[in-house]
Amino acid sequence: MGDQETRAALDRHWAASAAGDQDAEHEIYHDDAVTDYPQSGERIRGRRDLQALRSHHPADLRFTVRRITGGGDLWITEYVMDYDGKPSSVISIMEFRDGKVVHETQYFADPFTPPAWRAQWVEPMPGS
Repeated sequence: MGDQETRAALDRHWAASAAGDQDAEHEIYHDDAVTDYPQSGERIRGRRDLQALRSHHPADLRFTVRRITGGGDLWITEYVMDYDGKPSSVISIMEFRDGKVVHETQYFADPFTPPAWRAQWVEPMPGS
């Protein structure tokens, strides 16, 4: 699978995720894919368990993709996940084999108010 096909698969994955289409969202994963959540120390083994976990999520989730970058077998997506009205920045690192995700690591970061001392060197990010 070339980069254009992988990018198209990622676009379908994130669109399905945003729409709550659990079947389409998980088509991108190998049956034996592993997903890691480092902040909670959890590992999910297999596409079936990953889909079941996400299908039972109790929160109202919304996704806004900011950027997708990558090539070959390694792709990174930056997005904002709105979790019951509270935004969280997320980085998804996906490793592919034979056109399917075999390993994904997701990092979640809550927003915070920037300290005043650095105001002279920064500007607000678009959409912040």
